[in-house]
Amino acid sequence: QVQLVESGGGLVQPGGSLRLSCAVSGFTLDYYAIGWFRQVPGKEREGVSCISSSSGSTYYLDSVKGRFTISRDNAKNTVFLQMNSLKPEDTAVYYCAAAPWRCRPQYSSYNYWGQGTQVTVSS
Repeated sequence: QVQLVESGGGLVQPGGSLRLSCAVSGFTLDYYAIGWFRQVPGKEREGVSCISSSSGSTYYLDSVKGRFTISRDNAKNTVFLQMNSLKPEDTAVYYCAAAPWRCRPQYSSYNYWGQGTQVTVSS
């Protein structure tokens, strides 16, 4: 059974940091791109970051560049999103999702999704 489980969310002050984890099972992470998305209730889901398979190419939403870093540990079947200098507008439920091989901009292109982890940045 393919599963993705996010963890690491919580409440932080503006300027603080969190590291999100996405633990995957049921497939080999080596062959999948993992994207991070976020969503506020009533708003459209937006892509935050993505890391491709093998090449390790990374992509970031413009508003998080320089603050967020995506990485992967294939041996542990885990992808991380380090979030620094957090802002209130980063508040959302964060989801990780898997797509074969390469990153894609559209969330509809991703085959598997986790249940999300809440990130709240107080203001």
